[in-house]
Amino acid sequence: MYETVSDEVVTYPNGALTQHLSKMDVGDKIGVRGPKGAFTYTPNMAKEICMVAGGTGITPMLQIIRAILRNPQDQTKIRLIFGNVTKDDILLEKELSDLVQKHGDQFTVYHVLNEPPSGWAHGIGFITQEMLEEKFPKPAGDIKVLVCGPPPLVKAITNATTSLGFEAPRTVSKLTDQVFKF
Repeated sequence: MYETVSDEVVTYPNGALTQHLSKMDVGDKIGVRGPKGAFTYTPNMAKEICMVAGGTGITPMLQIIRAILRNPQDQTKIRLIFGNVTKDDILLEKELSDLVQKHGDQFTVYHVLNEPPSGWAHGIGFITQEMLEEKFPKPAGDIKVLVCGPPPLVKAITNATTSLGFEAPRTVSKLTDQVFKF
């Protein structure tokens, strides 16, 4: 699959991909693949879906969030922990905020920033096992955890969820996995 490079690339000093993309010209093509695993959402497939997203990892999460919240028969509760470097890096912040305001009984978001502004009321630093323990329900058969983000985040969350008692995910996730890695 080939995607056309646009002029909306956020460049991070340590980001190998973003550094490469920033050197390309608008209109250049790049080959991409992924995500790994095949996740097909069906209404009420879990009592709660807990999501951990880092940066652009919000993309598959938002598709699932929208599918759940637009279906009045779907009673699935959604808890999202969304990590970014700065407040300006939070993709779709207004849409997420609007969805929380409209569906606060069903959808919550907890933001975590590495470099928060002064007075920041959410998480600071990296997403930790303690944050998962505080914001997510205890492991149970009707709870799913979805993870998407940079490889270090996915690895850390995989280790944390396993330590908390969730079933360890496979290398390439399957729909039946309790912890699903995109």
